[in-house]
Amino acid sequence: MATYRIRHCEQLSGEVSIHAAKNAVLPLMCASLLTREPLTLEKVPALTDVRTLTDILADCGVSIHQEQDSLTLWSEEPTSPSVPDLLSRMRASVLVMGPLLARTGYARVSLPGGCAIGQRPIDLHLKGMEALGAQVQLTPGSVTLQGKLRGGNVYLDFPSVGATENILLAAALTDGVTRIDNAAKEPEIIDLCDCLSKMGARISGAGTGAIIIRGQKLLHGCTHRPIPDRIEAGTILCASAMTEGSVLLRGVRPEHMRALLFKLMETGVKVRETPAGLRLTGRGSQPIQVRTLAYPGFPTDMQAPMMALALRLRGTSIFLETIFENRFMHAREMVRLGADIRIEDRIALVSGGRMLSGTTVSSTDLRGGAALMLAGLAAEGETVLRDPHGHIARGYERLPGMLCSLGADIRQEETAPGAV
Repeated sequence: MATYRIRHCEQLSGEVSIHAAKNAVLPLMCASLLTREPLTLEKVPALTDVRTLTDILADCGVSIHQEQDSLTLWSEEPTSPSVPDLLSRMRASVLVMGPLLARTGYARVSLPGGCAIGQRPIDLHLKGMEALGAQVQLTPGSVTLQGKLRGGNVYLDFPSVGATENILLAAALTDGVTRIDNAAKEPEIIDLCDCLSKMGARISGAGTGAIIIRGQKLLHGCTHRPIPDRIEAGTILCASAMTEGSVLLRGVRPEHMRALLFKLMETGVKVRETPAGLRLTGRGSQPIQVRTLAYPGFPTDMQAPMMALALRLRGTSIFLETIFENRFMHAREMVRLGADIRIEDRIALVSGGRMLSGTTVSSTDLRGGAALMLAGLAAEGETVLRDPHGHIARGYERLPGMLCSLGADIRQEETAPGAV
């Protein structure tokens, strides 16, 4: 269990380098199930989710070699995972389904876990597999799929990132042509398609709503460097916008962050793209209206960190969450700090500019935990952020260290589970 002690911070300044994207790395790791040859991923972040998926893939028979931040995976004879507890820890574990089914004709997986931010059913994943010819059998806590896959047409009722990734992974090694309509357009989808193409897949339309995959009989290994983490970058930018500082982010891709950057500029800060990286200066002052949408709209993963920023903006900011039905859990903890937040269904009204006071709060989920860390920087005195489930370390590599390098005062303590 992690506990963070956070002191008030008036100014953040300096520069940090952004790590590779968690949401890109996890599906790329699952792509190793598609080939006997080594798949090497460079600059892999040191995250709990990466370690958990490494254990899951090892349980599937994948051989793994790690040298510093380079991860090499290869699977000569993959099998379905046998340790249900591993899969229940994280949502992305369901991504072993598609490649296992395509490679072996059989996949049995436990239903995945992760953050408790909504139902997030896997019905779109299963619908896609059925469209490719799989037979699906649901049992309490698990699902079994079998059959020889063939190309087919898949229409997603919602542009689900996970379902698009799972179908892509399956279709890359499936006879015939597969078309995914209403596919997710996120940069992480494009990155997965780029890696699969390096492995010999034939894919067109990545980044659009219609992706076409011409399946291949065999795929080979490759070396691939994942894209930078736009959510980590956005979290640091929100922290900077809460202070009268100047922060430079190195290694970012601003084209992946347009919706967020526009909203940040609406608060009154200045954002400049320079040869050295992305620089944000000034302190946000104007309230904002945020509506989460599928990419290229405002990302739901940035809703909580942006709400932390809204606590410092004088006036009423409005948040409409359209992706997950239970993603305002962090608001309750922010109220403990003195925030004025009213929630009605999927709308949150944040009356910013109030003085916040440090107290003890609890991390509710991955992005909510990061947002509470930012809120602690704005509160007077000391904020104690308890993270009993290790949510923050699941998706951020050294977030406290990155903030401290910019001038924050955050101390991390590790305690045994159940300790007082």
